Amino acid sequence: MTQTQETEYQAVSPSDFFYRNREIAGFSNPSRAIYVGVREILENSLDACESAQIPPEIYVRITELSSSGGENGTAVYLLRIQDNGTGVPAEEIPACFAQVFYGSKYTLKQNRGTFGMGGKMTILYGQITTHKPVIVTSSTGDEIHEYEMMMDIQKNQPQVLRHTTLANEKGWCGTIVELQIEGDYPRIMSRMIEYIRQTAMVNPYADITFIDPKNRLYRFERGTTQMPPVPLRVKPHPHGIDVETLRRMLLITKSRDMKNFMMDQFQGVGPKTAEKFLAFAEIKRETKPPNLSSDEIVKLVRAAKDFQEFYRPDPSCLSPIGPDLLETGIRKELGLTEDDFIKTVQRPPATYSGYPFIVEAAVVAGPTVRKIGQGITLYRFANRIPLLFDESSCVTYKVISKDINWRTYNVQQETPLVVAIHLCSTKIPYKSVGKEFLADQVEVEKEITNAIREAARDLRIFISRSVKMEKQKHRLNIFSKYLPVIAEFAMRLGEKTDMPNIKKLLNEILVVNLQEEEEENGNGEENGNRVLPPPEEETPEVELEEEKIDGKEDK
Repeated sequence: MTQTQETEYQAVSPSDFFYRNREIAGFSNPSRAIYVGVREILENSLDACESAQIPPEIYVRITELSSSGGENGTAVYLLRIQDNGTGVPAEEIPACFAQVFYGSKYTLKQNRGTFGMGGKMTILYGQITTHKPVIVTSSTGDEIHEYEMMMDIQKNQPQVLRHTTLANEKGWCGTIVELQIEGDYPRIMSRMIEYIRQTAMVNPYADITFIDPKNRLYRFERGTTQMPPVPLRVKPHPHGIDVETLRRMLLITKSRDMKNFMMDQFQGVGPKTAEKFLAFAEIKRETKPPNLSSDEIVKLVRAAKDFQEFYRPDPSCLSPIGPDLLETGIRKELGLTEDDFIKTVQRPPATYSGYPFIVEAAVVAGPTVRKIGQGITLYRFANRIPLLFDESSCVTYKVISKDINWRTYNVQQETPLVVAIHLCSTKIPYKSVGKEFLADQVEVEKEITNAIREAARDLRIFISRSVKMEKQKHRLNIFSKYLPVIAEFAMRLGEKTDMPNIKKLLNEILVVNLQEEEEENGNGEENGNRVLPPPEEETPEVELEEEKIDGKEDK
């Protein structure tokens, strides 16, 4: 007789689930684990500073404690990350750092984190690889509280091993996280340094100090104290609502009828819009929200996605970097000079699936970029987070390699060029749980394409001007070889004694020629870059015209 095994059923806690499936959060191997660990905690520190508009001062140190003795070359490292942010209230520290799915990021506004669990996953991974507690020291300005904790993985609860209260004579605010983690730093070293450099680029108001396991100091000083606006919490937009969310809202609302419910619970819905929508959805305006049946809830959600008279989502929940700050960060980290070209662009707010988003882009060229390398260097950012992995799978790579015909803008295949793209949204359309590349959302792809085209128009004039200048210099170099000889011979014939300054005359000719070309193109110069008149509002006809040009040249 064949024996059958009895099926066993059980429930697991959130922390137990991620303990068994740590790859979902990016902890797929030792080298990636130490990179993700630093990234997650550092980004929490930046959030804590930005929420109070405090220019961040972040200190990151990785210390090698001992080799794990394994064949894969891993070692045990001590991570210490310190910030000058708002700090965490003492009673919230255990749950915030040792309980999965507990935190302050579950509101509708722009956040760096998507699930609010990156820091906890780092602590969880450190615990399961070293079995050492995490030490969290934090203060909101009063006393300093130091917790030594471990995570009860099966119960998803913090285990406080020690709690010490210290006097805070200097009024320090901030948080320090210390934990041990198994990793392979040598394999990820270059990526780690590049990640921190790009973080400093897209957060130019941050001062970041990094000390690696070999005690090498990397200092990324801030370039400005100006900070982007704080994103505001907003109500959900009807286009982005789902059945379960609507059901919960109907149960807890204090609105007496559906008309007031639509006005109270959703953004941008006034009395007239509410009445039009309810008529469109075939729901009576006087119906009490808790009395809606399941079929009516589903019908309401489907009607909300089809109704086209809602206002666009409120962009105040977003916090774009801004063209000036983006330029500051790029100039600082790439070491650009006045001879280099940089154009930064911020597109108007747009939406996909009811979620607002803003695309910002920068195009950089010039002598300094030639030293960086040939071809196009792409920097990708989402909610001020650098994306370093899986570049070829990202929609941004598709745009710069397929959607944009660079020959239209006088860019040759070997021309050194830097393109930076930043997307900010309440819901970044990541293509995978690894959060390293963006999905091919039609609306997002269109805005990225238009942002690059807008910046590349100025690039076309800069390259054209640079080519003409090189030609003029080449001509004048030839003249400078022979004109002195001709001038000397002419002086002898004319019995003159005053030799003219040939070099000065040639420079004056070069300046005059360039000025004439500038007048033909219209407008002057500023810091070596072309200054164009303000662009007119982009129309579909203009965008289609450029698409035809791109398509024609591709053929």
